[in-house]
Amino acid sequence: MTDLPLAQKLHRHSHGAAEAFVTLDYDGRFLRRKRLVTSGGWAFVVDLEQTTSLNHGDTLELADGRRVEIRAAAEDVLIVTGASLHRLAWHIGNRHTPCQIEAARLVIQRDGVIRHMLEHLGATVTEAVEPFTPEGGAYGHGRTHSHEHVATAHAH
Repeated sequence: MTDLPLAQKLHRHSHGAAEAFVTLDYDGRFLRRKRLVTSGGWAFVVDLEQTTSLNHGDTLELADGRRVEIRAAAEDVLIVTGASLHRLAWHIGNRHTPCQIEAARLVIQRDGVIRHMLEHLGATVTEAVEPFTPEGGAYGHGRTHSHEHVATAHAH
């Protein structure tokens, strides 16, 4: 196995209860078993029962009781604004694109095709680099799936 400490317990939304942190992008926060290194430079292995979507502010508890906070890394995103934000959100969701929904804006990962579609629909789209924390998937699973993944479940 490994000589590194194991993190097998996940605590949701437990901001500030940790000795160290790891910063991961959206894709990196979807894991089951992985070696990580904290902000303090110590390595450990995440070994969860199933593949899990970790959220900004969650903590992993190591076997020795130490906790490591999960932080969302800044990444390349598109900021979407417009008069019909609800309509734009529908089009984003219809393409199974992860989306961070806020009162006055939507945030998605950079994607030229989706950007073109949104601009065609009248959205204002600007590039930014910031943490990306999209809404969870249906039924609280924490992730949406790519279009290709769900294509066998329904026809378009």
